[in-house]
Formats: sequence, C-alpha cells, structure tokens
Amino acid sequence: MSVNKIQQIPVVDEHNYVVGLHLWDEIAISPSRPNLVVIMAGGKGIRLRPYTENCPKPMLNVSGKPILEHIIERAKQEGFNRFVIAIHYLGKIVEDYFGNGESLHVKIDYLRERSPLGTAGALGLLNTCPDFPFLVTNGDVLTEIHYGELLDFHMNYNAVGTMAVRVHEWQNPYGVVQTTGVDIVGFEEKPVYRSYINAGVYALNPESLSYLEKDSHCDMPTLFERIQLNGKRTAAYPIHEPWLDVGIAADLRQANLNVIDEYERKK
Repeated sequence: MSVNKIQQIPVVDEHNYVVGLHLWDEIAISPSRPNLVVIMAGGKGIRLRPYTENCPKPMLNVSGKPILEHIIERAKQEGFNRFVIAIHYLGKIVEDYFGNGESLHVKIDYLRERSPLGTAGALGLLNTCPDFPFLVTNGDVLTEIHYGELLDFHMNYNAVGTMAVRVHEWQNPYGVVQTTGVDIVGFEEKPVYRSYINAGVYALNPESLSYLEKDSHCDMPTLFERIQLNGKRTAAYPIHEPWLDVGIAADLRQANLNVIDEYERKK
C-alpha cells in the first residue's frame, strides 16, 4: 500500500463479494506507547576520525540527516514519543540540534555523562525509574527493526532483559581437515560458521536498573550477566531486518548507499 500509494484495499470472499476494507490511515498509525526509548550517544567515535573530530558519531549525516534522527523517526513511526539521549563527547551539538524534541513532535530529555560510562552505565543516571519496560539502543545503529515487536516479545517471554541479536556468518577460506590424534577422520570444504552477534538494541524491565551503580562504568553484556546471576531471565530476539553498526568510515559510506538503495526500491 505504501509503495503503490494505495489508500484502501477491499477484502472479498470466495465469491468476490466485499466483506471488509483495509484503510491505510488505520494501518499506518501505530498506537501510542508510553515506553521510554534511551539512546546511547556519548561515545567518541575514535575509529571514525577525522569525521568525528568536531562531530559526535551519532550526529554524522546519513542521507542528509543525523543517524540519531533516523533512529528517533523510526521509533516514532511505531508509537514511541518519549526519548532520553545519553551524551558525553560533544554533547552540546546533540542538545542544540534536537532541543526538547518539539521539532520532531516528541519529548527528549538528556543524561549527561561526566565520563564515559559504557553502553549501559548511563542508565544509572536516570532521575526516576521508568514505570514500564523500556528500550535502549546504541546511537550508531541503523536498522529497520520493529521496536514495538521487540518490546512485545520481551514482555511475552517475561524477561528482565532482552537483547536483539543477528546471525553472523563467516566462511573459512580453506578446506578443514578433521583429526583424532594423527589420524584423519574427515574433511569439510570451506565450512560456514554461524553465530549470534549483539545488535546493540535492547528491551529492559525497570528492575534491571537496580543492578547498576550511579556514575559507574558498565557495558550492556555485563548488565545482562548481572541479571542472570540474580536468577532472572534474559532472552535473545533474532532480527532479520536490515542492520548496520556504523563504526568505521566504510560503514558510513555503506549507510548512505543503503538509504539510496531503499529509496530506489520504494519508487
């Protein structure tokens, strides 16, 4: 409907009698969600220098707008309108650009790190504990993940922490010889190894904050380990949507190419 600019689609039975109608206005508008979205945007982006010498990495432009703006707009499409951005390196650039979020018709607050606190540590700076499960995303991740589905998955599985994960494949360029002692027992030609990698997007229950100390460094895998050590459930949410972690200059170039490709596909 979006690609072909169709506003209504009739539903018919086996005799082609109309029995229902799908309206674009009803499908496209996601229900408002009260859940908070926290975006980690305090890193220095050292691997992206010189681009990040005078610009924080999440503010680098992809197709004419900052990475952060792409993230906020994506979440907004799914009904999220409350955001908190954790800032440190050149954080004033982020604040000056987004302000309180009014220009994007959302509400934005800030967590100001006095020193880098890692991918989870800034959550300890939240002034009030959220009333509902909340989302956390790294500020350099461009993805078409459905944030609402991640949150629903998290709640359906009664997890305290849910990590979005993505399949990573690596092919050994050589034939592998399998041995037992000095005996050859088999061969495998250029095997492909598959594993899940951390996609940098998470859903957390408010109680997860009790495992953090204010102004103390903590990365997200460490937080998940603490949750597990306390006997709480953590879950993995596999994503299959396009995903890119903008870590080096080649990733930034690829991000711009991906946006152009997506635009051409929808034309």
